[in-house]
Amino acid sequence: MNRLVSGVLWLLLYLAVVTLPLLLMLVPPVPTGRGFWLELSVALGFVGLTQIVLQLVLISRFKSLSAPYGIDIILRFHRQIALVAIAFILIHPVLIIVDTPARVKLLNPLGGTWASRTAWISLFCLAGLAVTSLFRLRLGLTYERWRLLHLILAGGAIIFALLHVVMAGLYTNTLWKHAVWVLPGGALVLLVLYTRLIKPGFFPDSVWRVAEVRPERGNCVTLVLEPDGHEGMSFAPGQFVWITLGDRKITMQENPFSIRSSAARPARLEFGIKKMGDFTENLPHVKPGTRAVLQGPHGAFSIDRYPAVGYVFIAGGIGVTPLMSFLHTMADRRDPRPVILVYADKTLEDMAFQEELAELESRLDLEVVYVPEKAGEDWQGETGFVTWDILERHVPKDLIHREFFLCGPGPMMASLHKALKAAGVHQDHIHLELFELV
Repeated sequence: MNRLVSGVLWLLLYLAVVTLPLLLMLVPPVPTGRGFWLELSVALGFVGLTQIVLQLVLISRFKSLSAPYGIDIILRFHRQIALVAIAFILIHPVLIIVDTPARVKLLNPLGGTWASRTAWISLFCLAGLAVTSLFRLRLGLTYERWRLLHLILAGGAIIFALLHVVMAGLYTNTLWKHAVWVLPGGALVLLVLYTRLIKPGFFPDSVWRVAEVRPERGNCVTLVLEPDGHEGMSFAPGQFVWITLGDRKITMQENPFSIRSSAARPARLEFGIKKMGDFTENLPHVKPGTRAVLQGPHGAFSIDRYPAVGYVFIAGGIGVTPLMSFLHTMADRRDPRPVILVYADKTLEDMAFQEELAELESRLDLEVVYVPEKAGEDWQGETGFVTWDILERHVPKDLIHREFFLCGPGPMMASLHKALKAAGVHQDHIHLELFELV
């Protein structure tokens, strides 16, 4: 089954499951004599809750589910649809008050009924999820702390929402209707606990050992892993994995990193990682021989999915990492296609892997264009921010025959995406990868 057909089938299944509660509402016995606003409120509540529960499936990293889109796309959809679900759930109590103003007392978190109290707890958890996810960096939450908090809040939101559904009993007034909600919801919560806490430590996809940790420019390090008792990992250039370091069976220190080495060398994986003040800050002190558990590979950001007569790669900061995998793979394959890499960062000193790029220029039809935001007076190259004016000076005129791959900060990619489309590059030839998944 090709990716398009598989992707459409998964989408249709998702829509069917989301709308299933609306059909269950019509199965007798059903309440009678209820107004439009109350019925709409219940419908939005059920659909919103179903979407929240399905988030647990989206983040479980099932390869059959993520293959048509790439798990990076799945995770972005997860963030966006979660906000839609939260909006539906927030509208739910408002419409109840619109239908019957006397029910305004239910808005008191300390009053009302047990059904309303459990609903309030679920809402507080959902609000915490949204705030900590949207403003993680501003709140100073490390990835590991956010991940643990996310797991706790998501579990709390779903458990108390299911309790609310059972206690309210508006359309779950039989045992089998209770079971329809409680059993799948509980099973999915257990699934997340298994995939996040138990499987990585006790049933790992593959175990590796740290071979080397090498310092790089720009406050970065290269983490080198070699397989422990197996032949390595087959992956497409540009993909990423989740890495857990150390011998602890249960840990929240599982982080996604792009592979920067060649896909033609599956028995030696290299990762370019910028020290960001959290888990990454301790990487230079990791000793060779340390156990590493990998989950993956994941991601659809790969030149292997988009053949072309030539490529244009645009990197911002550590976003150069998956593009390095592209270049190393092309070099090992003796790929003759022309490539232009536009590499931007604050200064030249911040740009990692310059020696490797110089060596790759000797092996490939490659032109590297460095664009430091600030440079010394003796610098003769481009400076400032990457704009279409800079690209136009270096990109070949046959734009329609090139594939463009962008990886870097969100604002940079949004600006260049708009500029490329304005220059006539079709949307299907522009591929974006956010190096910050959360």
